[in-house]
Amino acid sequence: MTQAKPRFRTIDEYLDYDDGTDTRYELVNGELIALPSEDPITPTIAMFLAFAFSAMGIPPHRFAIGHQIEVNSAEVTARQPDLIVHTEESVRAVLSGEKFIRLGMPVPLLVVEVVSPGKPGSRNHDRDYVEKPKEYAARGIPEFWQVDPDKGRKVVLILTLKDGAYQSREFRGSDRVVSPTFPDLKLTAEQILRAGR
Repeated sequence: MTQAKPRFRTIDEYLDYDDGTDTRYELVNGELIALPSEDPITPTIAMFLAFAFSAMGIPPHRFAIGHQIEVNSAEVTARQPDLIVHTEESVRAVLSGEKFIRLGMPVPLLVVEVVSPGKPGSRNHDRDYVEKPKEYAARGIPEFWQVDPDKGRKVVLILTLKDGAYQSREFRGSDRVVSPTFPDLKLTAEQILRAGR
């Protein structure tokens, strides 16, 4: 017997849903779509970066793993970045009782996505390299990092918002990663991609 997938009329219904598993979902046209399982390196990179930013004086309460951001998209309602570095305003808004960063709320300082495996044209690749930059730019998030540990790419892209669109710089190997938001960062692309190992 096949069980019908739940449909959601509002974002709050989606946020309150718990199917009793650890499956991560996105809401697409009112329907739950299971996200691919994470590569084990993903949370390791996110935590490595959180510790690096913390060493530069960002207080711990401004880091988040698991917070969702509402986006303007024809399909997807919300995204869940691998790491968020909040501003004081955005973390205050979320911790005041909101379940996620709604449209109209203050935006984070930085969003980091560890890119899922996939070749150009695949669903994973297009979601990470095409859709998310448009959605985060439309939200006005000033800096967005794409960390791609794929063996064929091995790149850290720093996307900086200018005139409503992101301008991208790529860093590989021993390149020192240059972040307008964190100018004192002293990490190479390789250190980030290997999460300090």
